[in-house]
Amino acid sequence: MTTTLTTAVPFRADHVGSLLRPESLVQARKDYKEGTISAEQLREVETKEIKRIVDKQIDAGLELVTDGEFRRTWWHLDFLEELNGLEGYVPESGYQFHNKETERYGVRNTGKISFSPEHSFIKDFIEFNEIVGGRAVAKQTIPSPNQLFHIGIRDEDIYPDIEDYANDIIQAYKETIKAFYNAGVRYLQLDDVYIAGLSSPDRKFDENGFTREKYIDLALRVINGVLEDKPEDLFVTTHLCRGNYRSSWMFSGSYELIAPTLLAKEKVDGFFLEYDDERSGDFNPLRYIPKDGPRVVLGVVTSKSGELEDKEAIKARIQEASKYVPLEQICLSPQCGFASTHHGNELTEEQQWEKLKFIVEIAEEIWGK
Repeated sequence: MTTTLTTAVPFRADHVGSLLRPESLVQARKDYKEGTISAEQLREVETKEIKRIVDKQIDAGLELVTDGEFRRTWWHLDFLEELNGLEGYVPESGYQFHNKETERYGVRNTGKISFSPEHSFIKDFIEFNEIVGGRAVAKQTIPSPNQLFHIGIRDEDIYPDIEDYANDIIQAYKETIKAFYNAGVRYLQLDDVYIAGLSSPDRKFDENGFTREKYIDLALRVINGVLEDKPEDLFVTTHLCRGNYRSSWMFSGSYELIAPTLLAKEKVDGFFLEYDDERSGDFNPLRYIPKDGPRVVLGVVTSKSGELEDKEAIKARIQEASKYVPLEQICLSPQCGFASTHHGNELTEEQQWEKLKFIVEIAEEIWGK
């Protein structure tokens, strides 16, 4: 069956994007790094495994599929370092997560930021879309432009004025979106740890006279600026993540601090929101979502562990959320990807597929096929 976007996006049963890397891909990436196989041989393994997981996603009953982010090492850095004016590098320390530090890698600003027409993600999507072949909707995921506002990325000698920095990022992303659209993308997701971080009361935001509130306003202007000329038949969602690295997390906090601005005014078609544990707070911030506005994809099924949740408990949480946003505006997904980095979360691939089938089953029982 061919799926089209006449069905509203995001879908009732959706998923964030990344999937666990199979052992064959892990080994091929290791071999490539050690110089025992070529880039072409690595790509052959990636393509073979992408074909397999496209079939698996369709078999699970999903109307959308992703490439599992199988050609990436990180959910964000691989994309960002291919923009002009940015480079990947190895810092002195990794990102600090709860009880663990990540592998050391990051991006930094080295020049004026702009879109690169040679960006590999465009070619990768074209090939991915050919693999899907119209059997489902091919979803493309990229990091939000707001990821570039994390402290330490901007070079203040190049961009002494943060507004100039923001304007160049907006223009780079507008050109990125146009390139993806011309390549066939019709479902695009912007992954955003930065915005979710703005809602964490434990995180400090006071740099160069900018308060948390000013950063929240800037984040809204950046996203809406990027989407200003979006084609009508391109559907864009955003995923607000509190960190996902080997089943660990980065910070806590409800969406209350950002909801009046970002949930109320961001011009996207849907919000993927983490709600798999108490760190996410309650559903009260959903009251700011405009009625008949963006869909709310409830991440009440965790991707951080393999244990399958109680189906009735998940249904009860969806009903609870419907007190704040209409049931017809709600969808269901895992709270994050299964492998935001190549390391993956602490569950098996079989458990991953069971989680996705579980989500499809619940969605069909609540909203029908």
